[in-house]
Amino acid sequence: MSAAEITVSDTYTGDLSDTDGAQRRSVPGATIAKLSVGPMDNNVYVVTCTGTGDQLLIDAANDADDILGLVDALPGTPRLIFTTHQHFDHWQALAAVKESTGVPTAAGRIDAPEIPVTTDRLVDDGDTIEIGSLRFSAIHLVGHTPGSIALAMSDGERTHLFTGDSLFPGGVGKTWQPGDFETLLDDVSTKLFDRFDDDTIVYPGHGLDTTIGTERPQLGEWRERGW
Repeated sequence: MSAAEITVSDTYTGDLSDTDGAQRRSVPGATIAKLSVGPMDNNVYVVTCTGTGDQLLIDAANDADDILGLVDALPGTPRLIFTTHQHFDHWQALAAVKESTGVPTAAGRIDAPEIPVTTDRLVDDGDTIEIGSLRFSAIHLVGHTPGSIALAMSDGERTHLFTGDSLFPGGVGKTWQPGDFETLLDDVSTKLFDRFDDDTIVYPGHGLDTTIGTERPQLGEWRERGW
């Protein structure tokens, strides 16, 4: 598969609504590139260890040619493709990207059987994924799906949290079954808000970024409204 030509801006806002290209943020020891793909505007992230060039690709969601174009545009070498959860809009390009790059895949152990691409590494709560000098801590969040996994990476100054569809600006992810909302909000409250500082940046599976501090005052409102 051929790669599209993707431009990468180093002016990072996290808002990709008015651009066809990607944005890249530089933090101590890493860069974080964000690209929006597909009809559901899924976010794809490529985190690069600046010391080694090793890369983690998070959610090969759609538009494989654009994702491959992003990889080509960034200096470094992909080492792992991580899928945050089982929903189809987060793995539409996974098979093509894996085939083109030869890079192994990873996903949460519980959701992995529902992803129709072989998962080379099964991830459990508390596992550490090492990419070059970077360390990503796996956090199992139940509710949006049974096996969603968020990844937390510290750059030594602040934490960067890749939440899939479990946490967005303004609320937790969508739930369907009775009790799932309460389970998800409980997990997000105890595993994210009780653990991370207010300056922690949240990178969700769709849309804009946010911070733990921005969302923290709304937890009570989310619980009261029930979604």
